[in-house]
Amino acid sequence: MTDLKAPTALDLPPLDPLPAGMQKYFDICQEKLGMVPNVLRAHAFDENKLNAFSALYNELMLGDSGLSKLEREMIAVVVSAVNSCFYCLASHGAAVRALSGDPKLGEMLVMNYRVAPLEPRQRAMLDFAVKVTKASAEVEEADREVLRQHGFSERDIWDIANVTGFYNMSNRAASATGMVPNDEYHAQSR
Repeated sequence: MTDLKAPTALDLPPLDPLPAGMQKYFDICQEKLGMVPNVLRAHAFDENKLNAFSALYNELMLGDSGLSKLEREMIAVVVSAVNSCFYCLASHGAAVRALSGDPKLGEMLVMNYRVAPLEPRQRAMLDFAVKVTKASAEVEEADREVLRQHGFSERDIWDIANVTGFYNMSNRAASATGMVPNDEYHAQSR
């Protein structure tokens, strides 16, 4: 019988010494979040890759959008649930709990978003994100029309598609490298 051991750590580069720009960014993370997320530490081997990843994340998740921050985090969780991404389920599940003030909502989205008490608009958004995740080539105009009927603009649909695409990419990179979430995520907003 083989002794199987779940991964408990990622071989992350040390946080010292870092280039000045990266150190400043990590110091801001430490100040605001109380930690440097492992996904950022994983990118620390190459400042250009860290900057590219961070810029896209910041634009999609924190930039101007018709989608609330909570809705974008909900997409991240539901996409990550489809992809079984441990890192993103822990980190973005914590964000949903914090933004919604509802620890049960975060858990429902992690396990099965269909059991969550969602507004019809949110359910349509998440149904679309799941279809894009499972079968993007099968998305048709009728799928986008459902979103329009729930009040989403063309820009909102673009944002839903891009947040969904970003997490499909991130999930695959995190899973492929064995990335584990920071321990702090597991206890946040419970």
